[in-house]
Amino acid sequence: MSDIDYSFGDYEDSPESGDNRAEYRLTASAKVTLELESSAPGDASDSAERSLVSRTSDLSVRGIRLATTEPLTTGAILPARVSLEEVSDPFRLMVEVVWCRRADAGGWLVGLQILESDDTAYLEWVEAVARAMSEG
Repeated sequence: MSDIDYSFGDYEDSPESGDNRAEYRLTASAKVTLELESSAPGDASDSAERSLVSRTSDLSVRGIRLATTEPLTTGAILPARVSLEEVSDPFRLMVEVVWCRRADAGGWLVGLQILESDDTAYLEWVEAVARAMSEG
């Protein structure tokens, strides 16, 4: 076992950075909806809500890598809904934007860390990813 602390991080291909992922990644397709702005409590209109929808094929228990059309602020903590193809209901999670960089083909690559949080489906998420890894 290595003494290096591999935590969720950037995916640079340089020898200095290596692969910082702490868990194995799934190649399952998932739809990710990030809530960038929400309406005021008690506001019945959806006019103030703004979401960003993206797809990923690279995810784990603790992290998700997305390609987005706009940059996200590093350190931002956002509500997210993640829909796996084999599970009908989306998982309500809290995520932190760990890194964001411009993609070669335009757009942005974003690394999200999934946060353990009350009032989310974190435990159900962990179980679903573990189940998918054991089946695949």
